[in-house]
Amino acid sequence: MPEGIRCSDAEREQVRSALYAAAGEGRLTMDEVEDRLARREQHRYRHELASLTADLPAPEPSTPEGWRQILAAAGAALAAEIAALRGRRRLLIALTVLIGLLTTAAIVAGALHGFGPDGFEGHEPGALDHGHGG
Repeated sequence: MPEGIRCSDAEREQVRSALYAAAGEGRLTMDEVEDRLARREQHRYRHELASLTADLPAPEPSTPEGWRQILAAAGAALAAEIAALRGRRRLLIALTVLIGLLTTAAIVAGALHGFGPDGFEGHEPGALDHGHGG
């Protein structure tokens, strides 16, 4: 009987991630996320767990490549973290740290790869043109 299958900790974690991602996309409020997370801990079976995300769209199957994959993963993590933050002070601290990290990453990437008309595309780490004319 499929409804009698118990859910695992990994499946509960997938639901948590999906709820935070939905909040980051503006599909759920933090109150809704907290309510569903509380119910998640009470559910024991897969069909009960599935009811917590039944009204949310399924994750998109496409996988970005290269730098886009890294940026997509960072963006998803950031959306989940911002959705989880409470209070303006923690949000301000998180945004300040994020801006500092992104600025540092941009400086390092520019120094290592340079910026061309295609952005980062076509630039591989270690493939620097030193321009020595001899």
